[in-house]
Amino acid sequence: MFNVSVGFSRAPQIRIFRMAKHDLYHTEVKTALVKDGWTITHDPLTIPGIGTYPFHIDLGAEKLIGAKKGEEKIAVEIKSFVGHSFSNDFHNALGQFMNYIVALKIREPSR
Repeated sequence: MFNVSVGFSRAPQIRIFRMAKHDLYHTEVKTALVKDGWTITHDPLTIPGIGTYPFHIDLGAEKLIGAKKGEEKIAVEIKSFVGHSFSNDFHNALGQFMNYIVALKIREPSR
């Protein structure tokens, strides 16, 4: 976040959001979902966060699973765990997952 002062009593805030780069196995997971009959609806799936910043989940997909059941929707977050610490990568992914669960329940409960 950058603060810019232009003579106001309180400087306006400018927020810059950077899209994260795709994970190591992004293309392979996406291809596997398509081969399994899923339709990729979002790449990435962006949902408003619970607070200031939006969440960018790697893929949004849906698949018709039956006339009586309607459409099943999923959100897919892809992780490689290639950092220096598996434990650190795992805990970062777990925290991210927990944030996504809360945001999806509020913003897109059908996913």
